[in-house]
Amino acid sequence: MSPYSLSEFGGVQGQVLGLAHSLREQGVDARVVAPCDGPPPEPGITTVGPTTRFDSNGSVAPIASGKTVAARTLEALRVFPPDVIHLHEPLVPGPTITLLMSAEAPLVGTFHAAWSGKPNRWYATFRPPLARWVNRLAVRTAVSDEAGQMASQAFSGEYEILPNGVDVDGITKAEPWPSARPAILFVGRHEPRKGLGVLLEAFAGLARDAVLWVVGDGPETERLRRQSPAGVEWLGRISEAEKARRLRGATIFCAPALGGESFGIVLLEAMAAGTAVAASDIEGYRNVARADRDAVLVDRGDPAALRDALRCLLDEPARRADLVAVGEQRAAEFSLHRLAERFLSLYEVAIDRGGCS
Repeated sequence: MSPYSLSEFGGVQGQVLGLAHSLREQGVDARVVAPCDGPPPEPGITTVGPTTRFDSNGSVAPIASGKTVAARTLEALRVFPPDVIHLHEPLVPGPTITLLMSAEAPLVGTFHAAWSGKPNRWYATFRPPLARWVNRLAVRTAVSDEAGQMASQAFSGEYEILPNGVDVDGITKAEPWPSARPAILFVGRHEPRKGLGVLLEAFAGLARDAVLWVVGDGPETERLRRQSPAGVEWLGRISEAEKARRLRGATIFCAPALGGESFGIVLLEAMAAGTAVAASDIEGYRNVARADRDAVLVDRGDPAALRDALRCLLDEPARRADLVAVGEQRAAEFSLHRLAERFLSLYEVAIDRGGCS
């Protein structure tokens, strides 16, 4: 179960679809129920309808809620009665919280969000009823220590930390995207917390024969494009297949986020692609990237420091090669296949504990 539209690119949506794929490869009949803005993007998905966008954690969340969504969610379970239900972000309004409140089947909940030490106003305002519903989860997991800490501070209980997974095989099989010049790749929503403005400022003074590929869009796109230096290619939204090819073809993957990241899955995707990584030194990224081993980490919001890191990686092929070699091993530790195996064990635990009353 995903509360977010599968028609939109996002970390939670990618984990939901990727985990379902890996579970099917291991013989599980895994179905996905989620909102979609249009036809479902692939087979095996039941849509509960289109979404509305709400501000959340410095970003915009495409969620669907209301009586119609609840009815469609419950109907999906009547058509396909599951042995266990996996709720990603169980407290987000929409299909996940509908089943958290009403499902009789065993429930596994995964908490993704981390607010970098800031209180979650949704949790704080509605803590009593939310705590009662959280207690219906047979198993609780979180994607990082920060996400688990935020949930446990609000609702107590035990949260097993299962970091997000990456489709290593799918990425490594992609044909690298050709480029006549060294390419720096950014992937993300164009909003302040993703730090694209910092990267553009760093790139403007780079003084190297390189191209900057910018993937995604958002509320800052038009303003940033007007201020864009030469050498930037604005690609907009692209398919997952093209993203894998761009990751494989890039010289450097850059993630200049300013905060609000619970887990750096996109860093792992770049490592799996054999691409050197330069990123902000923030908690969410330190969950996966070890400074000067898997990636170069710099102070967030510092264009000069980021520019120096990019120059270093462009000018020193041996340094890039060292990062790539260790990064590929690091990414393998977070494969979706391994994650699916771990969740299979937890599904069995949830089933043994029984459904909700």
